[in-house]
Amino acid sequence: MDEAVACAAPTGVGAIVVGSFPLSSGQWFDPHSHPQHQLAWTRRGVLGVAVGDAYWILPPTRALWLPAGVVHRTGATRDAVLCSLYLEPDRCGLDWAEPTPVGVDGLLAHLIAHLAREDLADDPRLRAEAVVLDLLRPLPTTPIDVPYPVDDRLRAVADTLLADPADPRRLDAHARAVGVSRRTLTRLFVHDTGMNFDRWRTHVRLRAALSLLAEGQPVSRVAHTVGYATASAFLAAFRRTVGTSPSRYLNGDAMFGESEQSPDSDG
Repeated sequence: MDEAVACAAPTGVGAIVVGSFPLSSGQWFDPHSHPQHQLAWTRRGVLGVAVGDAYWILPPTRALWLPAGVVHRTGATRDAVLCSLYLEPDRCGLDWAEPTPVGVDGLLAHLIAHLAREDLADDPRLRAEAVVLDLLRPLPTTPIDVPYPVDDRLRAVADTLLADPADPRRLDAHARAVGVSRRTLTRLFVHDTGMNFDRWRTHVRLRAALSLLAEGQPVSRVAHTVGYATASAFLAAFRRTVGTSPSRYLNGDAMFGESEQSPDSDG
């Protein structure tokens, strides 16, 4: 990974400065950090934010709080405009120590646009900032970690699955492809990622699925795209891994227009 760069945002009269950065699909900023806290959000498109092996998908209904000094990468899974709120740590009244997703409703979205105005007078700006800070509420979800391995043989397997999460081959076939035994590849997965092969591949598939779901693709199509035989099998794997449904993970309510009924298989 490239060396992280520290990027300071300009200061303003209040605690919050808003920046806007267009991103094309697949474009990522290099690893960097800020001396300010940051709230990363997009009004359209889908963002991805990576902190180490942790990865968050951000449709317009959610943002991610990044504490000051946390090294991260931000990019777009499809064309988006990154809207960043930079908050001075000694003036914003929030001190969340870990990256934290927050919900974004219509009021918060309007306030962000309001604070982005260059002609906004000082008093209205300070009043709006106070409301923004009041509206930031953490969401009870966690990122889907996909630790990247160190061993070159394991990296070859990992790169294959990251490029095609639906690859149906089992561990034996991947072991043969990189010239090691099943036992060796099993040991390498646990040693390098802390997960066995099946769990690591599940995380890869779920992370890929979230980006597609956030773009509005139907659950059934996404399930097949990332390697599940049925939508119910995909939903079962998601709930088992994350503890909630994809729609609630992304949005807090049903957003995909398909029934998320009780799953009936793991295929």
